[in-house]
Amino acid sequence: MTTIVHGLDGLTSLAGTDLGHSGWLEITQERISTFADATGDHQWIHVDVERASQGPFGAPIAHGYLTLSLVIPLFTQLLHVEGITMGVNYGLEKVRFPSPVRVGSRIRLTATVVSVEKVAGEGVQAVYDFTVEIDGAPKPACVARPVYRYYA
Repeated sequence: MTTIVHGLDGLTSLAGTDLGHSGWLEITQERISTFADATGDHQWIHVDVERASQGPFGAPIAHGYLTLSLVIPLFTQLLHVEGITMGVNYGLEKVRFPSPVRVGSRIRLTATVVSVEKVAGEGVQAVYDFTVEIDGAPKPACVARPVYRYYA
């Protein structure tokens, strides 16, 4: 379920709020190969299906940065801020990849609003805790603390 807030005041009121989880997204070999082409990272554990099936993970795995990039479309399922001129990704405080994402796995995002504070330039800075879960796996694929800025 998407949380919809209006303006910077609406966003500020979310500090400490659990935004729930997104829907599931299947990780396909096609998506991994496309990401490899876009980044130039063609390491065999990602793109050589035959070799990767004999490797340490038993199948090709998604790039960590692919998993991280997928938080963008998944996060849009959790929060929509109306009545602002723009929102920008300001950076990341911390990122870890505790578990590989094998081809055919499904992932989803859970998010919590850690804090929302005013910043210079008529805006607010929001810090989130993101966890990318893997369906049926004991450990997450990714844990991250992104920072976004929103402007009126």
